Amino acid sequence: MILIIDDDIAVRTSLSLLLKKEGFEASSVATPVEALEFLRVQSPELVVLDMNFSNETSGADGLKLLEQIRKRYPAIPVILITGWATIDLAVQGMKLGASDFINKPWKNSHLMESLRTALQLAPGKTAAGSAGSAAATARKKLDQQFDFSAIIGEDPQMIQILETIGRVAPTDASVLIMGESGTGKELIAEAIHQNSLRSKRPFVKVNLGGISSSLFESEMFGHVRGAFTDARIDRVGRFELTNKGTIFLDEIGDLELSSQVKLLRVLQDRTYEVLGSSRSKTVDVRVISATNRNLEEMVAQNTFREDLLYRINLITIKLPSLRERPGDIPLLVNHFVKNLSELYARPLRIDREALQWIKQLPLPGNIRQLKNLVERTVLITPGDVLSLHDFQQQYQPSARKETGGLPEVGTMTLEEMEIRMIQRAMAFHKGKIARVAKSLGLTRGALYRRLDKYGIPYSGGGTCQW
Repeated sequence: MILIIDDDIAVRTSLSLLLKKEGFEASSVATPVEALEFLRVQSPELVVLDMNFSNETSGADGLKLLEQIRKRYPAIPVILITGWATIDLAVQGMKLGASDFINKPWKNSHLMESLRTALQLAPGKTAAGSAGSAAATARKKLDQQFDFSAIIGEDPQMIQILETIGRVAPTDASVLIMGESGTGKELIAEAIHQNSLRSKRPFVKVNLGGISSSLFESEMFGHVRGAFTDARIDRVGRFELTNKGTIFLDEIGDLELSSQVKLLRVLQDRTYEVLGSSRSKTVDVRVISATNRNLEEMVAQNTFREDLLYRINLITIKLPSLRERPGDIPLLVNHFVKNLSELYARPLRIDREALQWIKQLPLPGNIRQLKNLVERTVLITPGDVLSLHDFQQQYQPSARKETGGLPEVGTMTLEEMEIRMIQRAMAFHKGKIARVAKSLGLTRGALYRRLDKYGIPYSGGGTCQW
């Protein structure tokens, strides 16, 4: 049963009819006092809460009641709804524990999507078929329930992440994936989509670090012919391409502030305007974002919008680095060797001594660095048995070229180390931006920003060398 708290009888009636039409039982009250009395004797599955009562528009009454509900009944999800929405009000509500914030007049489809997501993610809900069973924590059990074939790992941290994916995938909850470069954030995003109700619909990847603010609207929302000088034909934007599917916003921490505002609008209202057109379009997408940056620190530094952070991180998944799950390294190595063995039609195998040595490597580039090491070794080694010597030959020169040896702790700051790494990569690759960016695990846009930030010269005043 769902409880509606709103002082407008027309709103209560409309919401009650909508919920009953969608198969939900609904009850409604008009005041905070009535709401608390109702909750004292009954336990609804979810609360839809208006923010303003007695003709006030500040939202103070709604926030006070939200705080009381979350304190007394923390297991009940709350969706806020108001006709006097402001960004600050939405952020305050989300900080106090609201599941979502909907503006009046609402779109029925948007409201029901938010409601179903909040219900599915409520405490006590579990992934289908896994309730109460200790065996569900085993990887084999998870693989019987979900398609996690692209994700290699049996570490307890990874099992917990896979269980989270299994729980949130069937919902439309926004997911923020955090982790160091090379930890597999894109694979996790794909797994969420593959196990969702949108799996037959498009999965569109967007690297936000490579889109400048001047091109953001055209790339994301599209443009009509003549919208600007080079707009010779109509262009379909990424959101329109994704409609009914999942959009993966990679490197969202690199998005410039001016573009963050435009992204927030489409995530909040599900509407956007094609560049050069005055007509608004609606879109139905599931949003998954990823970053290797600390967005909370960026919010404190005013380089990332707090309201956008709350829109993209209803669920946050933090991926461990390889050094935090060394037991998975042999699994990954054997997986890569098996794939390469099939690709090159060679009966490849790796000896135990080599496997133990690889397991001890720091691997700051995580899975990406490990995969590159295995691939280089397979390509260079003439025999089919990959030995310790074979891997050492490929790893040590690479380490010297890229880092020149790690400095002692305390001898330089992270910023100084980053500057040195970029300078060495620029020198090694002779200023070819695409190759430098790839070797550092950055997009070209992210590399350009660092070059400008540190005053490192590059050819052509921003013109990319290939």
